[in-house]
Amino acid sequence: MRDELLPLREKALLSGNEAVAQAAWEAGVLFATGYPGTPSTEILETLVGYPEVRCEWAPNEKVALEVAAGASLGGVRTLVTMKHVGLNVAADPFMTLAYTGVKGGMVIITADDPSMHSSQNEQDNRNYARFGKAPMFEPADSREVTEFLAGAWDLSERLELPVLFRMTTRVCHSKSISSRGPRREPAAPSYTKDFVKNVMIPANARTMRVKLEEKLNLLRAEVETHPANRIEGRSAELGVICAGNVYNYVRETLPEASVLKLGFTFPLPAALIRKFAASVERCYVVEELDPYLETEVRALGVALATVPAPRPPIGELSPETVAAMFGVAAPQPQAAAAALPELAPRPPVLCPGCSHRAVFMTLKKMRLTVTGDIGCYTLGALPPLASMDTCLCMGASIGMGYGLERALGPEAKERVVAVIGDSTFLHSGITPLLNVVYNGGHTVTIILDNRTTAMTGHNENPGSGRTLDGGPAPAVDYRALVRALGVEFAVTVDPYDVDKFKQAVEMALLHSGPAVVIAQRPCVLLPEVRGKHRPTVNYDSDTCTACGACFRIGCPAIEKDAATGKPRINSAFCTGCGLCTTACPCGALSL
Repeated sequence: MRDELLPLREKALLSGNEAVAQAAWEAGVLFATGYPGTPSTEILETLVGYPEVRCEWAPNEKVALEVAAGASLGGVRTLVTMKHVGLNVAADPFMTLAYTGVKGGMVIITADDPSMHSSQNEQDNRNYARFGKAPMFEPADSREVTEFLAGAWDLSERLELPVLFRMTTRVCHSKSISSRGPRREPAAPSYTKDFVKNVMIPANARTMRVKLEEKLNLLRAEVETHPANRIEGRSAELGVICAGNVYNYVRETLPEASVLKLGFTFPLPAALIRKFAASVERCYVVEELDPYLETEVRALGVALATVPAPRPPIGELSPETVAAMFGVAAPQPQAAAAALPELAPRPPVLCPGCSHRAVFMTLKKMRLTVTGDIGCYTLGALPPLASMDTCLCMGASIGMGYGLERALGPEAKERVVAVIGDSTFLHSGITPLLNVVYNGGHTVTIILDNRTTAMTGHNENPGSGRTLDGGPAPAVDYRALVRALGVEFAVTVDPYDVDKFKQAVEMALLHSGPAVVIAQRPCVLLPEVRGKHRPTVNYDSDTCTACGACFRIGCPAIEKDAATGKPRINSAFCTGCGLCTTACPCGALSL
């Protein structure tokens, strides 16, 4: 952090995501883009409140990174945000961006999710820094987010490299003391034509590959004395090498240990690591997920001690797991934390009034095989609906449905449908649908259009008619879009009209070519919908036979009376959607 700004800073309690937004504004970032994904979504939602920074949601992470690359080429500082799996989508431009380099400084936030709190895998994106040859920082808390980012854009511009900034769920969402300061005056945009640097044909790529290695050698020297890497000398017997949030667990569990705290984790400071290891009798590495640090440290020829109990290779670490590894007592929670009551269990379930429930209820009755996708509607895979057969990654439902159709042949006819959310379809569902058309498939695709990216907090997307800052935007016409791709059968229906929706799916299955059913109904939690909820559903206990059919739609507003086995409508949850009345065979539920 620049010394001349320190007296001007004020303390602030910030989450890691808020600290990223604050630091980007202070650094003079003019353009920020990304795709919403827990745990990184709040970064752009916060930064959009700073009018000096143009903030946008992109249709997917690859587009976001490419747009940022163009803005950087124009000389402005940029920020790109995504969750860890988003970097897989952006991997194509990312792997070449270190070759072309950047002009305006660029920081790419990758928000990893150890323990998969809201993700389909827990890949360790530290490997991407080494793979893509991009410098990487790993903060332990919000204060380090501010400190590390204060110099990240300068470093990016000086070496003309994108900087990968790895955060984890705990760092993104935990609040700690950080600081706020003034904004740096942004550089004026400019563009200079450079054929060799910016056009990655093989001849130029070979030239830039050599230059990239020269930059990495400069970095390898710089990280040895970079303030993000530091030795905390204590015990001469016990030493631990760690990075990121794991540092907090180590300090809490092993307060006597000497620590090599790494904040700059690619490239690693080889000489500093050797110096630290030589200063203690027993040197350990403690880290989450992959043995990234351990592998690199051992490759340096440094002898590492073995912890008494193996490190869990899966999931988040905690003070308790670190204590178990070293065979010491776990730190006790503070009295205030220990006094907190247990939270009531809240099983993952679709919201009361959610339009997706009607879709999955219908598909289950039709006994169809459903290839699914990533979104809040993935909850349709869970009991009691249990109506989704697959979930792999963003946009995979259509391709997998087509592949299953090809594998099963006539057996798949009229039996397989692909389900995908509106935002997911725009993210990566268009090309697999084009593949179905191009290769003569018959796949039926159901687009769940609830007018928002609901799972990550109701974010705008190209189909919602709004931009990130709330401004108006053209809303995608899904029926026109799929017809332009060559889909001849495309209909839009309200899934809460259960009979019409079922009829539309049946017609799509009978169609001789690819077909798309757009199940369109706004998310029940959107502000403009919440004010229109209808009165609570009426329940007639005398008519009810306790058959349990209403429970099988999985609505949280329908509770079970333990004594009678009959339903009880929770008026605090019921939106009056009436879906349960269509499921009740005896007429005990009515609007």
